[in-house]
Amino acid sequence: MKKFYPTAYHLLCVATGERFEDGGWSLDHPTCSEPSLIRTQYAKQRLTLHSESGLYKYRDWLPMRRLLHCEASHATYKSKHLAEALGLENLYITFSGYFPERGATMTTCTFKECEAYSVCARISSDEERIMVVASAGNTARAFAKVCSDNNIKLLLVVPEDNLDALWADAPLNDCVKLIACERGGDYYDAIALSEKVLQSPKFFSEGGAKNVARRDGMATTVLSAAVEMGCIPDYYFQAIGSGTGAIAAWEANLRLIEDGRFGTHLMRLMVAQNAPFLPMYMAWRNNSRELLPYDAEQARCDAAAIIAKVLSNRRPPYSIAGGLYDALKATNGDILQVTNGETELAMQLFLESEGVDIHPAAAVALAALIKEVQAGRIEPSAKIMLNITGGGEARYRGNCEIFHIRPSYIFPLTAKEEDVVAKVEELFG
Repeated sequence: MKKFYPTAYHLLCVATGERFEDGGWSLDHPTCSEPSLIRTQYAKQRLTLHSESGLYKYRDWLPMRRLLHCEASHATYKSKHLAEALGLENLYITFSGYFPERGATMTTCTFKECEAYSVCARISSDEERIMVVASAGNTARAFAKVCSDNNIKLLLVVPEDNLDALWADAPLNDCVKLIACERGGDYYDAIALSEKVLQSPKFFSEGGAKNVARRDGMATTVLSAAVEMGCIPDYYFQAIGSGTGAIAAWEANLRLIEDGRFGTHLMRLMVAQNAPFLPMYMAWRNNSRELLPYDAEQARCDAAAIIAKVLSNRRPPYSIAGGLYDALKATNGDILQVTNGETELAMQLFLESEGVDIHPAAAVALAALIKEVQAGRIEPSAKIMLNITGGGEARYRGNCEIFHIRPSYIFPLTAKEEDVVAKVEELFG
């Protein structure tokens, strides 16, 4: 393998505009007094596609310290049959999952591989602590694969109700462990459990939306679309659980404008939630930067009711400087809502028109596009990027042996911090 040089970049605090060096795993500006995301500013302002296979061909715009084995890739292509069904002339699908005929080779069948390969490449090779990732399901599956394949210590924390999403196509390396919060808990409860673990100095947080590597990894979907289309799209459609992918899309858009070869406009971010779990939709409809009060038991009930379980984040980066609220305001975007029934119809339409199954979360995005087209709010000639964030799972799982990932411990929602820490530390010896 040719010699790899770490990516050159600075970090920028969105709230203050201050530039600073990455201290190794910076998630915030060290002295900023208000909640704010940070962003990467890369030394190379022009997008160059490298010869590495998979996602690392975008490595000039990924905060990488090392090069891991990575063959995973998403693919963007111009739709014919789905576009005809919707009456659209320039519908481009960015497919993250398993669809080898189109060049999509993500064997966990989710765009969370974009995050995992980028985040893990940001970790120093001499890091001795154990990374903690809280997830509603798909993120855990992607990190499990990448960390297992590259011998990176990882603790996954998920809700017990979402364990069906935890599978692999081979037994996992012993460096990967899984714990869960008991039935009735949701993603918010998994985050709360992970925070108890993080009181131990033996562990460190992956960082979620605050981790620039996570967002820049997801941003490669927009880079793929811009390269295939030859321009920045007019519209960007995606389902949201946290909204991190949409924030990443906005940030990618800004970099493409700086590049100068893809256009100078901001694409409209059109994002969607699965009803009845609608915290960001309700805040947006009330023109509120702050999320509205949401009773915890009602939120758990609503999360259990939606078909797209991964879209159930009660603590999204919506209000924070540089977060989803700012992204939507900057791009004249919108938050839409779709029902379970509309989502199921969209899944069937995609299968019939494009020939591959998609995850419910991806179908939420398609259902939102369908509603906007039917309402006459999308011009037929518009250049549209539809971000299909997961698919091909039924096909892939049907062609290989599947291993379900089982938790070492299932903790009650009221578990004491000291009990959690003691048991989890034992897992890693």
